[in-house]
This record gives sequence, structure tokens and C-alpha cells, in this order.
Amino acid sequence: MKQLVKHITTILLVFLIISGIFALYSNPSPEENEIALNEVAQKINSDEVAVITVNENKLKIELKNGEKLISQKEPESGLTESLKNYGVTDKSLQEVKISIQENAGIDFLVKTILPILIPFIFIGIFLWFIMRQAQRGNSQALSFGNSRAKMQNPGDKKKRTTFKDVAGLKEAKTELEEIVEFLRFPEKFEKMGAKIPRGTLLLGPPGCGKTLLAKAVAGEANVPFFHISGSEFVEMFVGVGASRVRDLFKQAKKSAPSIVFIDEIDAVGRQRGSGLGGGHDEREQTLNQILVEMDGFDTGDNVIVIAATNRPDVLDPALLRPGRFDRHVVIDNPDISERKAILEIHALKKPTRKNIDLKTIAQRTPGFSGADLMNLMNEAAILTARRNKKLIGMAELTESIEKVMLGPERRSRIISEKEKKITAYHEAGHALVAHFLPNADPVHKISIISRGQAAGYTLKLPLEDKHFQTKKEFLDELSVLLAGYASERLIFKDVTTGASNDLKEATKIARNLVTRYGMSKLGLAVWGNKEEAIFLGKEIHEGRNYSEEMAAKIDQAVTRFIRKAQMKTIRLLKEKNKELQAIAKILLKKETLEKEEFEALMKKYETSEEKPKSNPKSEE
Repeated sequence: MKQLVKHITTILLVFLIISGIFALYSNPSPEENEIALNEVAQKINSDEVAVITVNENKLKIELKNGEKLISQKEPESGLTESLKNYGVTDKSLQEVKISIQENAGIDFLVKTILPILIPFIFIGIFLWFIMRQAQRGNSQALSFGNSRAKMQNPGDKKKRTTFKDVAGLKEAKTELEEIVEFLRFPEKFEKMGAKIPRGTLLLGPPGCGKTLLAKAVAGEANVPFFHISGSEFVEMFVGVGASRVRDLFKQAKKSAPSIVFIDEIDAVGRQRGSGLGGGHDEREQTLNQILVEMDGFDTGDNVIVIAATNRPDVLDPALLRPGRFDRHVVIDNPDISERKAILEIHALKKPTRKNIDLKTIAQRTPGFSGADLMNLMNEAAILTARRNKKLIGMAELTESIEKVMLGPERRSRIISEKEKKITAYHEAGHALVAHFLPNADPVHKISIISRGQAAGYTLKLPLEDKHFQTKKEFLDELSVLLAGYASERLIFKDVTTGASNDLKEATKIARNLVTRYGMSKLGLAVWGNKEEAIFLGKEIHEGRNYSEEMAAKIDQAVTRFIRKAQMKTIRLLKEKNKELQAIAKILLKKETLEKEEFEALMKKYETSEEKPKSNPKSEE
């Protein structure tokens, strides 16, 4: 549409220019005065005329006093004959210089030929425009099946990424260094008769650095890097995806040795046989072409395919067999040392204070991915700029953690004193129970300032990264989740909707204890299996592999876990009522309680008694 408007505007502009030129040459000069032919005859008889210039029927008259006039003669007769008809004598006529002027080329073109040609010129421009649009449409139709992959040239040092730019991921780097070595020194492996895996699949949660690691492999190997998303293959027309796959591998083979990176390969690599579309399904045709290109009839080219996905469970088995994606590199979220290294890399490009402790920030961000940490540093930079500071400090970094986890502060949200008091006791209950239960994570911050959808929050963070969780930790977590509800009921003799999310999470943990982890009296079995729609990539329902009688027992076991956790929470809150009141009062006054202040407050009320331990009789 923009191109059409542009062409129409150009045509109108050309038309206006031509019209202006035509008008310029066709109109007489406004400085000259036109007189009748009989007046010309009178001036000749009066001996006032010096020169008469004849151009067809137009007369240009120059008087002896320098004045210039114009006139028109009769087209049927000559000038001399016309003047004699008006009474000019031969003697007077001999005193006047008469010159005949022929039409100039440009005048003849503008006045005679151009008015005839203008319609044909416009018709020609219109036909040219139509033909050009048709040719462009044909070229687009022919290039519709071309690959949309972007190539990163190894000679571009500005965009080059190496393993030095990727913090952590030591095992993944070691695994991928073999690919780098093969691409740089292929003869070393060929002498041994070894074949490098044609495909490498990077598995990991979103934001863990899969794409960055693939770029680093290409940068280390110093070879062309073709990158494309899985969704860019599939179009509404059948066969386009397969055509683009062929074109992609054709380009990669011309530039061999090279690397092809397919991000989010699950968009086209989902398991076949869903019963939808059959062999004419565009996604399946694209997948079939990928399979053929990776390990089909031509296997002699040094083209290595790297793909990334966070859903390996939905991939087609043919993609994962030896000869295709037979090497799987698992990339987890970074541990504490890796998080510190990632933060240091992002801090290099930002002005920071000398006293910032990135190790402390790494300790407070368990479960953060590399993308989350990058976002954290960016939010800290934005916050520093908004506060008109020149260097990023610990205060900005700490606040950015909460912003990334929970959302921005909503201080403008107006709540009544009653709701503020309920929120204070709710969060005080969470913090108190978490502090006194031995298997709960320590409290780092309590706040009744609204963030995101939460009216308040209690920030609990583990002392170290965890890969497993024990039954005792689950049971204490149940008690902590129910503490807000129990505190409201104990203090106000009523409950609110503020505990709805806590109850949802508690129910989820209790059900998992029974149906997934085998931590109940029902035995070491997994009850129920979650089924997914391959074409949707979602859970559609949970299949039951148990009877209605067993379903009732599962519900009873879940209820027992929640009820016993509630009883333990209420008992603890009653025993520590003084501490509960003290925490709530400080929250109502200061709105926020940091870890050091909270622990100092708890020490005032400590006695010689040990922390309450989980009652073995209360566990399943």
C-alpha cells in the first residue's frame, strides 16, 4: 500500500512539472502590451515603428522610443498585404525593418507536439507501473519458498560471541568443544574414522542461555552461522516449510563447514501421528524434510545442526535417534557461583559502586535464569537513572530482585486501615512460622507494601541451591503457607480472600505428596498420568489409572496433610502470640522489615526452649 501511494505521488508530481513548463511557454509575457493591427498601421505611418518581427501570425513591434508591443496579423494574408489594406504607404513601409522568425525546436515541441504526446506518456507510465507490480509479484511468488535464515559472518568481530562471553555452563561447554574442534580440524577425526554427531540438541528451561551458547560455538569455530526459528518454516501453504528447509541446507552446504541453529525446534518437531492433517499436514512435511536433510542420502557435508527447545518430551522420536540429534546437552539454571559470574559479566557494561557485593545478590536469586539476571541488572540501571544517581548500588540491586520476582511496588494503591492490619498479621504469621520451623527457608524480608497482585509478601530464600526436597521440608512448607490463613482466623476470628493463593499452593503440594512422590500411607505408587495434546502442547486432562475408591482415599490423604499442617501452625501461633503481635506492630509502623531487623526482634523473645520440631505422629 505504501509503495502504491509513493508511485501515484511521483506520477502526479511529473504531471505538475510538465503542465508548468507548458504553461510557461504558451502564455505571453505580461510585460508586453498587445495592440490591434490598425494601430500598428497608424504607428508606421507616423514613423514611430523601428522593427517588426514576424513569427507565424504573431507580431513583435519595437518602437523607436524603445517600447515593445505585440499584435496579431490576419492568418490568410501576408504582413505587407494586411498593412496596405489598413492604409500604410509604400514609403512608410520602407522605413520599417521587417524580419521573419521561424519556430525554435523547444517552442515547436512544447506548443505543437507535447500536447499530443502527454496522454500517451501517461498511458505508458501507467502500463509500466502495472507491469512492474506484476513482475514483483512473480518474483515474490518464486522466492516464497526461500529460507528465512539469517547468516552471521565469522569475519564480523563486533557480533562475534565466544565461550568467554558465556558464564558458567562448564559441562555444556566441554561437550560442545568437540564440535568446535571438529569444525576447525576435521582431518584429525577423519584419520581415526570418527564421525562427529550431525545434530546437537540443547535442552533447558527458558532463558538459561541455549541461544547464546549456540552463537558461542559458531564464534569459537569461526564458521558461518545460520540461525532461524522453528516457526519461520511453517506457512499457511503446504510445502513451503519443506522448500525452506531444502534452501536452508543448500545455503549451509555451500558455506560448509558451517553451523545451522534452529531455535524452538518443537514448533515443527512435535511428535507425528496425532491424527490431524495426515501426510498433508504442513508441519509434518517440514519435519520430514528436516529428517531427510540431517541423515538422508547425502551425509558427506560438514554441516552441523544445533537445535534448542525447552520441551524435549514432545519431540518426535525420529529426531532423537542416532544420526540426527543424538547428542543432548542439558543446560540447567545457574547455581550460586554461576549466577555470580553472570552478574559480573553484565556489570562490566554498567557503572557500579565499588562496594557492591554480587555474591550476596547471587545468594538472593536462587532459581533465576541467565535472562532473569540480565533483567535484574537492567532494572537496577533503570532505577539508578530514575533516582538521578551515577553509580548502581546495593540498594538498587536488592530492590530490583523483588521487582523481577514480584513486580513493581504499588504505593499508590489505597487500602483501608483495617485491610492494612489484616495484611500485617497475615504476613507476620508467614514469617513467624517460617522462622520457628526447622526445615523452612529463612526469612529475608517482610513487607505490607503491595507488589504486583500481592497485597504484601514474605520473602523466603534457601541458604543454598536445592535439587531435592525432603518430606519434612514439604510438611513445613505446608505449615508456612497456611500460616497467613491461621493468623487471620486467630486474631480477627474471621478469614479473607487474601489466603486464596496460599491455599492453592498448599493443596498442590499435598496432592503431589500423595500422587507423585509416594510420601503417604497409600504406598510407593504414582496415581494418575497427565496427558497432553501434541498439537497444542498443553495439558488437556489428567488420566486416571485408579478406581473411584482409590480416588476417595487420595482426597482423604490430601485433606489429612492440610489439616495436620493447619493444627501445627495454629498451635505454634498461639505459643508465639507475643512475637506475632510484635512483628505486626512494627509492620504497621514501618511497612517493611529486613532480615537483620527481624532476627534481632526474634532474639528478644528467645527462651531456653528449642525450636519446635515436627511431630512424627502428625506426619503421614
